[in-house]
Amino acid sequence: MTTSTRDAFAGHLPGSFVPAAHRPLTRGRRAAACGALLAGLAGLVASAPARADASWLVSEAEVAASRAAAAQGSPLVARSSPQPDAPRIDLLLPDVGRSVPSPTSIRLRFEPRPPAAIRPDSFRVRYGSLGLDITSRVTGSATVTPAGIDVPEARLPKGAHRLTVEIRDSLGRIAERRIDFTVE
Repeated sequence: MTTSTRDAFAGHLPGSFVPAAHRPLTRGRRAAACGALLAGLAGLVASAPARADASWLVSEAEVAASRAAAAQGSPLVARSSPQPDAPRIDLLLPDVGRSVPSPTSIRLRFEPRPPAAIRPDSFRVRYGSLGLDITSRVTGSATVTPAGIDVPEARLPKGAHRLTVEIRDSLGRIAERRIDFTVE
């Protein structure tokens, strides 16, 4: 084995430490991830006509695909740890302690930690277990400012929903907020 080949495999030699995220997938983990991905992609392909109505944040098919992926136990959305002194994302609306109607208002407030400022251009919204990027759908009807965002009429199908909101500050620190609620 040459030196470069040995170096390339050094992380996979017995006794060497390789973080779980960098280890090869086992057959079971690969099958679960592929199954969830295929179910999600099938749902997204099926939902293409449903997305023609831009007033909906997600279609019923996208909701079904996200639920199918979650049921298979393989969330594809990466989890991040809170960063020290990251900005804060406060949920003002909706009241997630009860079911909400559709359309519903979604209002978020961003609070930077001095001396940083919020970067509105870094705003991202992902939907459900698949982490479907719906940022452009949200910002299509609302403007992100350093103070926050107010979506006056977010239309979502009935059922449980999960939004993951992310914002960065001028120092590169990332805040993430998961919002779970049910539409009646």
